[in-house]
Amino acid sequence: MEEPLSGGALAALAPLEREFYQRATATVARDLLGKLVIRDLPEGRVAVRLAEVEAYLGIRDAAAHTFGSRRTPRNEVMWGDGGHLYVYFTYGMHFCCNVVTRQTGIPEAVLLRSAVPVRGRPLIVARRGARAGRHLLDGPARLCQGLGIDRRLNGADLTLAGGVWLASDGFECRPSWLGRLPRVGVDYAGEAAKWPLRFLLDLDRSASFGRVSRR
Repeated sequence: MEEPLSGGALAALAPLEREFYQRATATVARDLLGKLVIRDLPEGRVAVRLAEVEAYLGIRDAAAHTFGSRRTPRNEVMWGDGGHLYVYFTYGMHFCCNVVTRQTGIPEAVLLRSAVPVRGRPLIVARRGARAGRHLLDGPARLCQGLGIDRRLNGADLTLAGGVWLASDGFECRPSWLGRLPRVGVDYAGEAAKWPLRFLLDLDRSASFGRVSRR
């Protein structure tokens, strides 16, 4: 069920400041759980609460796009300052989005994997092709589709209200709701595939299925 968060209440929420994103990437990932992603669509403003994310630790992380100091036009945004959106196209059909962390020259980011609507659910459902079940925004590609996020938002400054930004509405993330697991779909990354950098919030059953280790 959609939470009673009005459009006026959303407008009053200030974007997270850049300092929030400039911390250790795993810390940022954990603290993103429960935060709101606010998106201005042509049809109206929508907001979702983050329930699952994954941290990627840059040049030392074999699962990251910037592993080994790889720098390409595709991942250039990751090399900039924290607090920007990194959007990439994958499998020739899907967009995925990340928030860039740390400072310029430290190319790390957090993948946004899952969320639940708190405002504008009908608009999100329409963009998802009327798929209104529990998998509405369960997965990075579904999340981008529901929020209308594509390559045009690559590099967007998340510290500015308008277009897309992240905010806190005071939601309390209780420790008993949190879980931590290895990341999904990175078996190619060797030992890095085992790192517990997938963070989950057990909220409205929106997080991906799997047994979580409570922390």
